[in-house]
Amino acid sequence: MLCALTRLPNLAVPSLPASVAAALGVEWETLQDDKGRRLENVPAPLEMSSPQLLHTRSDAIDHINQLARQLVARLLAPVSSPLPAIIAAVLPQAGDSQALQQVLDYIQRELLPNLARTHEEIDNLLRGLAGGYVPAGPSGAPTRGMAHILPTGRNFYSVDPRGLPSQAAWQVGSQLANEMLARHRKETGSYPESVSISVWGTSAMRTHGDDIAEILALLGVRPRWQAESRRVAGIEVIPLAELGRPRIDVTVRISGFFRDAFPQLIALVDDAVQAVAMLDEDPANNYLRKHYLDDMRQQLLQALPDHAAEPALLRIFGAKPGSYGAGILPLINEQNWQTDADFATAYLNWGGYAYGRQVQGADARDVLRHRLSGVEVALHNQDNREHDIFDSDDYLQYHGGMIATIRSLTGRQPRAFFGDSHNPDQPQVRGLKEEVLRVFRSRVANPKWIASIQQHGYKGGLELTATVDYLFGYDATAHVVDDWVYEELAARYALDPAMQQFFADSNPWALNAISERLLEAAQRQLWQQPRPETLAALQQLHLNSEAMLEARGEHPQGRS
Repeated sequence: MLCALTRLPNLAVPSLPASVAAALGVEWETLQDDKGRRLENVPAPLEMSSPQLLHTRSDAIDHINQLARQLVARLLAPVSSPLPAIIAAVLPQAGDSQALQQVLDYIQRELLPNLARTHEEIDNLLRGLAGGYVPAGPSGAPTRGMAHILPTGRNFYSVDPRGLPSQAAWQVGSQLANEMLARHRKETGSYPESVSISVWGTSAMRTHGDDIAEILALLGVRPRWQAESRRVAGIEVIPLAELGRPRIDVTVRISGFFRDAFPQLIALVDDAVQAVAMLDEDPANNYLRKHYLDDMRQQLLQALPDHAAEPALLRIFGAKPGSYGAGILPLINEQNWQTDADFATAYLNWGGYAYGRQVQGADARDVLRHRLSGVEVALHNQDNREHDIFDSDDYLQYHGGMIATIRSLTGRQPRAFFGDSHNPDQPQVRGLKEEVLRVFRSRVANPKWIASIQQHGYKGGLELTATVDYLFGYDATAHVVDDWVYEELAARYALDPAMQQFFADSNPWALNAISERLLEAAQRQLWQQPRPETLAALQQLHLNSEAMLEARGEHPQGRS
């Protein structure tokens, strides 16, 4: 936990691994680029600190992280030692260790005491229920350079909505936009004319507006901040000569919480859309204006009753006022879907309500259908490493549902990109399938994670079931899971004897649900060519599981 909290700099406190690297004569940021590249000119302190040869930058990163863990372990030893002695014991070859002493002192002086106050979560819950005062504290992602928000258990406040997107968020959002466009151009030879992105309120609070900044950057505008307060006073159009590319048309699907918490950001994006559409520019360099003029010329969109907003300029959509969600999960949980059209119907019915400065939740399902029918790229961003795409249903509902809807409307699979800004200094954009494989290898099929989750007994079994459900749901909507992933999932989660014993002891309903879900994947041909022996073993396992639950007098928790 302490290593995770100090992975990035915290305010004025440097990063722990970067400080270790600096003490060994290595530039930490350089190692992050092209991690498979061979190490050249290895500094003597780094070479001497490792019992094994370090061949690549990735080897050096792993070794530096191990040294960081050793330092923290010594810091936590029952018999404490002075910081210089701890550093000398682990890094006898270290050079300047001033930054390293600073971060270890921060761990010892602030992080350890704050983590020891975790009991305040229960204490303050009971105090609040009794009508007492619960102290306030800031919110954010502590592993994203915001460990100062600890301790937990306080009544958190978020951000000043008038300061979003912040200047730091503008830097991150601009880079995410540029990374996505560069990747699309490299893969296709051209810029996308129209993209769609899902935006969540909790993410906006943690990042201070990365997603909104990316939307503005794609449109080719920037926020205009008040010098005195750093609050956003409006938008400023970036000239095409400075932008160096066309302006991209962006369709935004906001969550219900974002709608409630950030109405001024909805108005800001709407202002940007209106401004870009009215620019006197060649439509070949302004795709939003191009699509606006096409819609107006062809009169494809009917005016909304009782609203002054021009339907051809609507770009922000969400759930009906007072409602929340994307409507996809019930279909998957109840097995109540057959084709992409079912997902599209739910996605449009739940999310087809328009928002802007002059419109607040007007029924615009036909407008959203028209917008998504022209989308080439579906985007979603994640700002931390505290969760991933297979431990929450929101990812498959908002991003997966968007992909399924575009595929249903157009007959083609859109390009799907996943932005990763867990390190704000180095935001990255991956293809969704790359992200699927990264999460599958690093967590879902990782023996260390499986062993650790088993320590949680019944709840651990439930988490394993949820992982399978969310992986299946993302594949059902986005078509991003290969057959070998299902094969390995079956082998590790269902057919492994040790895992079967764990489920029998802790949560037999979970094994029944996992086997049923994997069989459903094969039945729906998401798992297109399962090995006959694997399929037969799963079928027998499911029958045995149901028989065991029946023998115990308990009905299986299945979905059929």
